Amino acid sequence: MLRVENLTFAHPGQATPYVFSFVADSGEITAISGVSGSGKSTLLDLLAGFLEPTGGTVALDGRDLLPLPPEARPVSLLLQSESLFDHLSAARNIALGLPSRTEKAQTLQRVADALAEVGLEGLGDQQAATLSGGQKQRVALARTLLRARPILLLDEPFSALDDETRSVIRDLVRTLTTRHGWHTILVSHHADDVEALANRRYVLESRRLSPSGETKK
Repeated sequence: MLRVENLTFAHPGQATPYVFSFVADSGEITAISGVSGSGKSTLLDLLAGFLEPTGGTVALDGRDLLPLPPEARPVSLLLQSESLFDHLSAARNIALGLPSRTEKAQTLQRVADALAEVGLEGLGDQQAATLSGGQKQRVALARTLLRARPILLLDEPFSALDDETRSVIRDLVRTLTTRHGWHTILVSHHADDVEALANRRYVLESRRLSPSGETKK
C-alpha cells in the first residue's frame, strides 16, 4: 500500500500550505480530482520527488520514499504530452525504460513483449513522430512496463485524445494496473475519466484532500 500522511508544501508567497493525506492500494486506481490550479500537479511533483515537502510522510509498503531522489523513486509519470523523442522509433523510445547495461538481445525481447502487451505489434520501427496520439500513449505505457516501477502517476493523460481513443487507452491503463499490481494515481478534472477508472476517489479543495464516494473494487 502507498500511504501519504500530512504531506505538506507551500509555494513561495503561499500563506496556506497544501496538506495531502491519502492511501492507494496495489492493483487499483486512485483518482484525485479538482479544478484547474487546485494543486493536483503539485501533489504529483511531491510524490515524484521534484518538489521537497516541509513535512509529512510518503511510504510504500512501509518504506519511506522521501529521502530518495527522483531517479531512485519507484515512480513513473505519464503526462498529457507523451514525452517521446519524435526522431526515435517506437521501440527505441520504449527501450529508454531499461537500464543502459541491459544486453541487446534481452532489450529486443523485452521491447517486443512490451509492444505486444500494449497492442502495438509490428510498429516498433515506426518513427514516433508518425504515430497517432493514442499510439504514442501506448508507447509511453510500454516504456513504463519496462521500468517496472510500482507507482504510476497519471497527469491528465487522456485530455488530448478523441473519445473513442480515450476509452481504449483508459481500458488499457486499467488492465495494466491490475495485471502488474501498480499503485496508479490519476489526476484529472474530467468526471468521465474518474468515473470510468477510479477504485478510490479524493477531491482536492482548499488545499486539502477529502474522500469522495465509496471505494470501488
